[in-house]
Amino acid sequence: MKMYAKSVCVDDQAKALDFYTNTLGFVPKHDIPIGEHRWITVVSAEEPDGVELCLEPNEHPATRVYQQALMADGIPFTAFQVSDVTAEVKRLEKQGVKFTQPPMKAGGAKIAVFDDTCGNLIQLLELLE
Repeated sequence: MKMYAKSVCVDDQAKALDFYTNTLGFVPKHDIPIGEHRWITVVSAEEPDGVELCLEPNEHPATRVYQQALMADGIPFTAFQVSDVTAEVKRLEKQGVKFTQPPMKAGGAKIAVFDDTCGNLIQLLELLE
């Protein structure tokens, strides 16, 4: 058994696709219309055959409540690994990404947290050697 896809709930799929591809640098994998929504997945440019990130609409009321609670408490919905958090934060800030947690050491890692503009906080994680 292996991971195939991971989901992040978003308040606007088109806006999320733009942010996750044009700002973060992910690559579109699937974009299939399904009723009023779409099945949209993106992948890392570094791992085009890796785990897909599904940009799920947050239509279910429980999803919205959960998402809002995480945001209100400053808790990231998920995390993405990078090789250099400080460099990635600088790159993303130049593109207008707003960070709620600047780079900081946390045990054997360095982390930072940003707002994905689609209802989520996302953590960047650099594993320290």
